[in-house]
Amino acid sequence: MPVLEDLYPSRIDDAVRLIPRIDPVIHGTGRNGPIVADDMARYEAQGFLAQSSLLTPAEVSDVNDELAGWLADPAVADLDETITEPGSGAVRSIFRIHDLHPRFAALARDPRLLDAARQILGGDVYLHQSRVNFKPGFAGKDFYWHSDFETWHVEDGMPRMRALSVSVALTDNLHVNGPLMLMPGSHRTFVACAGRTPDNHYKASLKRQEYGVPDHDSLRTLATQGGIEAPIGPAGTAVFFDCNTMHGSNGNITPFPRSNVFFVYNSVDNQLAEPYCGLTPRPGYIARRGPVAPLGRQDA
Repeated sequence: MPVLEDLYPSRIDDAVRLIPRIDPVIHGTGRNGPIVADDMARYEAQGFLAQSSLLTPAEVSDVNDELAGWLADPAVADLDETITEPGSGAVRSIFRIHDLHPRFAALARDPRLLDAARQILGGDVYLHQSRVNFKPGFAGKDFYWHSDFETWHVEDGMPRMRALSVSVALTDNLHVNGPLMLMPGSHRTFVACAGRTPDNHYKASLKRQEYGVPDHDSLRTLATQGGIEAPIGPAGTAVFFDCNTMHGSNGNITPFPRSNVFFVYNSVDNQLAEPYCGLTPRPGYIARRGPVAPLGRQDA
């Protein structure tokens, strides 16, 4: 598989650079789908869009019941897809959840999610990645500030910014229990990070990332320009956010757990090339490699 031209070079030396985005945020007309024009304009300007209660309480309850039953199986903790916290061994994330559990396979194809992703990305999409992130009460750890695209570009070989994530809250996301935080407008600037990527970096980075992390000055610049928002909401709330939007979340020391499922939709015209770091690609359960067919709707 060829290495395509690197339009967003990162981790090539000790310098940190801010590179203006050259890709559109909305691809195609942006008119054919469930997102109304005002919300589409908000997504384009801010780099994210929150939709409260996209799933009903009954739907969320069913998802959580099935997830809890599945997690009760001790074999789940031994899966390659299961990432544990350093030290405690508590489950931090489970990747490729759409292949591991039929409930999440159906949710990834739900028209409320899939058709919105197609509308923003301008056509057929596939799942680059999926995962459930857990932040149990009192012990949930933070996810430091980062742009997903920086990692997907450098370590997976995603050529262009034509992907997005949808975070669906499986519990109430409160101001106090480590909700997703995003920097409005940050998606228009690519932070080229310092350092060089070690081989098999994913084994450590999924627990705590050290490479591909923006420096304090860059984060201060982006936060000063656009601020920081935490689109909280009840379980069932969905947040659509651009692949280059700077985001992160605090730890959770409250009694209230916070769990979210993430689906990463990538355009079929933006499938992965060789990693730009020149190293071995990350495993398929973290980054789906092609050629990959378009994702079909649940009701197709």
